[in-house]
Amino acid sequence: MRSSQLLAPTLREAPRDADTVSAKLMIRAGLIRKIASGLYDWLPLGLRSLKKAEQIIREEMERLGAQEVWLPTIQPRELWDETGRWGVYGKELLRFKDRKEAEFCYAPTAEEVITDLVRKDVNSYRQLPLALFQFGSKFRDEIRPRFGVMRAREFYMKDCYSFHASEADAEVFYKKAYDAYIKIFERCGFKFRAVEADSGAIGGSFSHEFMVLAETGEDDIVSCGDCGYGANKEKHGDATACPKCAKTNLSITRGIEVGHTFKLGTKYSDSMKAQYLDEKGEHKPFIMGCYGIGVSRAVAANIEQNSDENGIIWTKSLAPYQVAIIPTNYAEPKIKEWADKLYAEIPKLGVDVLLDDRDERAGVKFKDADLIGYPLRITLGEKGLAKGIAEVKPRSEKNFQEVPLDNVLAEVRKYFSA
Repeated sequence: MRSSQLLAPTLREAPRDADTVSAKLMIRAGLIRKIASGLYDWLPLGLRSLKKAEQIIREEMERLGAQEVWLPTIQPRELWDETGRWGVYGKELLRFKDRKEAEFCYAPTAEEVITDLVRKDVNSYRQLPLALFQFGSKFRDEIRPRFGVMRAREFYMKDCYSFHASEADAEVFYKKAYDAYIKIFERCGFKFRAVEADSGAIGGSFSHEFMVLAETGEDDIVSCGDCGYGANKEKHGDATACPKCAKTNLSITRGIEVGHTFKLGTKYSDSMKAQYLDEKGEHKPFIMGCYGIGVSRAVAANIEQNSDENGIIWTKSLAPYQVAIIPTNYAEPKIKEWADKLYAEIPKLGVDVLLDDRDERAGVKFKDADLIGYPLRITLGEKGLAKGIAEVKPRSEKNFQEVPLDNVLAEVRKYFSA
């Protein structure tokens, strides 16, 4: 992509109502724009990062054996009445009527819809286990939306549901899904921790939260330095000893929840009469699991965990573009020649690249590159070319390295293979 063609309206100052690091930087870097309380447009750079997170998740879900579906965001009241949640879910549930006065809600979650889908078309133990996942928008009418896209009213998430014939099989899959989540967040480049958690409004017998560690996080996490135990502070309580190893080497850190796994049991299959026939021809309720990831929240969490006074510091896997080529004067023929050459060759390494071909001062280009947070910056200037070098600088480092022009591609390959 060429900067001259890119919609990336950067700002020097964040709006006054931006109340977190990620909200300020996502707006300033031209990733998002607010249109109403808790509602955001995602611009090209922001959407590229969102889609990169989505693809990592999709790949690991498919490796897990889950199949992707697309569920409606508009759900009929009748399904929610079956589970008893229509009258319990509170004002966060956006309810409305269609032209025929039928009642619907905008999905805040998908347990009812997925259970209805499976009960219609899965009726034998031979079809189990089954895991289905989707990506889609959710809406929860938060009374005080805040923290930018981390606590927006409309957000983008992945939810996965598994259906089993036995508790043992459900627990085996739960462990595999837990491991898949570990792999997802490792691939995203996060520093994170999986902790025991309460199941909350979703319900279920046990659950884990996956927390990106950040000083700005909303949740306190209790962890044991001896056995690796971790739990949300609300679940752990005020105990001074570890419940697993009984030692007192506990510490508290802050985190941002980006994923949650639940072992639901038969909570929804019982209430919705979702059953299969077992080997004896007897009707049994599906045993279910639920596995969610806030995709839009994960993008913001990346920024909360990785930024400085100059802007975002993307992880390599989630950066909208991984390399920014900065010609100090693109109109100068020799600089343009090398800029165009690198722009053509770097994608062949499997690395996506942006060429800042704007008619702007070098200082403006540098500030925008740091604000947006491209992991690697390659600067081409007249003095450098006279010496046969380019300046190569990782976003996370303060100093640049002089690299011979013929070695730049090798340097890019080395950086992204590390």
